[in-house]
Amino acid sequence: MHIQLIMTKMKMKPQPDRYRHICLVWAFCSILSLTILLAACNSGGGGGSIGAQTATWYQDNDGDSYGNPDQSVAAPTQPAGYVTDATDCHDNNPDIHPDANEICDDGLDNDCDGDTDCADNDCSNNPACNDGVDDGTALSYPVVDTGQVTCYNGSVAAIDCPARDAAFFGQDAHYTGLQPGYTENGDGTVTDNNTGLMWQQDPGEKMTWEKAVAGAAGFNLAGYNDWRLPTIKELYSLILFSGIDPSGYEGNDTSGLTPFIDTDYFDFEYGNPADGDRIIDSQWATATKYVSTTMNGNDTMFGVNFADGRIKGYGTDPMPGETEGNEFFVIYVRGNEDYGFNEFKDNGDGTITDRATGLMWMQRDSGYFAAGSRFDGSMNWEESLEWAEELTYAGYSDWRLPNAKELQSIVDYTRSPSTTASAAIDPMFLCSVIIDEGGDTDYPFYWTSTTHANLQNGANAVYIAFGKALGWMQDLAGGYILMDVHGAGAQRSDPKAGNPEDYPFGHGPQGDVIRIYNYVRCVRDNRVP
Repeated sequence: MHIQLIMTKMKMKPQPDRYRHICLVWAFCSILSLTILLAACNSGGGGGSIGAQTATWYQDNDGDSYGNPDQSVAAPTQPAGYVTDATDCHDNNPDIHPDANEICDDGLDNDCDGDTDCADNDCSNNPACNDGVDDGTALSYPVVDTGQVTCYNGSVAAIDCPARDAAFFGQDAHYTGLQPGYTENGDGTVTDNNTGLMWQQDPGEKMTWEKAVAGAAGFNLAGYNDWRLPTIKELYSLILFSGIDPSGYEGNDTSGLTPFIDTDYFDFEYGNPADGDRIIDSQWATATKYVSTTMNGNDTMFGVNFADGRIKGYGTDPMPGETEGNEFFVIYVRGNEDYGFNEFKDNGDGTITDRATGLMWMQRDSGYFAAGSRFDGSMNWEESLEWAEELTYAGYSDWRLPNAKELQSIVDYTRSPSTTASAAIDPMFLCSVIIDEGGDTDYPFYWTSTTHANLQNGANAVYIAFGKALGWMQDLAGGYILMDVHGAGAQRSDPKAGNPEDYPFGHGPQGDVIRIYNYVRCVRDNRVP
């Protein structure tokens, strides 16, 4: 019957017997092959059956039923720990997957749609994001960009900004952050459009720190009487690293110099040599005192020098033979009382998010990874840029070296090696321990991506001292004494390259120790170079 059917379908004519035999064999073989094929298909392909089929499975490391698209295997049955879905963007965190709700202030892409926090459409109705202005005010502590737009190499020259993967890629000018912006209110005040802080425009004459503190309560300007002396983090929000350090300048004409503050909005003066000042004596006072002391016992206030672009600890007591303390420029501030306060969250994967700034940080530093050519985590500036740009950590590959203002944002000015036996940072972070130039246990300086340019070159880069800001001070006998001269939390600069042994007693009037090989704590966010 089957043979007749096949012959009918093929419109075969009756053949002589010798051909009929060949046709019968051909038909039988065809039916047998068809039967085997159908049996293989119906068997489901399991257990190594003939015709078994494979599928692609994706690793689900965090058990949220969403797989890592970059980790897959082909197998006929589902392996343990694998799923068919390939849409997870963070396979080490079960709270992050395509069906999760976007959290609008944690610095994470919770729902894997490529947008983070207020950039995500799911946050459009969130009160923190719905101010109608893309100006960073959704954050209580927005870190304003440094304003540095020039790239530099590791020695002296300003250069064209390098391409990705080239030497010196990843420096400050490669990344554009929240651009500085102000409104002059016409009443002696200036409003920072990013931070929400309102500032006194003209600092007026210098005064002692004690007078600055006492004067805030009675200060009245533009109809406001709720002014305060700024903290170090509030005042540092105004610094711009488009400034040029004039240290060593011997002239009196300052018209060609560029300070580290926007003089289109703020009144500024360099030090007046006629008054016995150096050109760089433009230190501005804050309410932040060092919890330890400097210079072997001096009560110390952290201030910003907008002439030379540094944070240093300045003694507040009178100098020997004087009846009043050192004098500083002072501007008061009002508004956004949350500015400068961090909201750290341990993400459980070796990273920490600051919900106040929107930045994500490595919990550990380069010392933990024995990074660099010295295999201890300390690197020169070029090495640090390269290490940060090439780093893949906690599932992220967009880490970078932080700029000066970003790194200073995580300093904890309530802590110091002398008072808390720790680095000046929240204990949620883990810091390498070093042996300093005096043989004592201490904590590192950390590189930033920001060049500290001077009148000669761009051979120095900014670092933040999370341990003591040591310096070699000369005694009356001409010997050198190592001491904490500027305080943990100071911002200074080091040569980008060279040999630290060429600076046996440091550099500058306080003999700042020169290390060159500093440590790195990388940062990431949602910006693209």
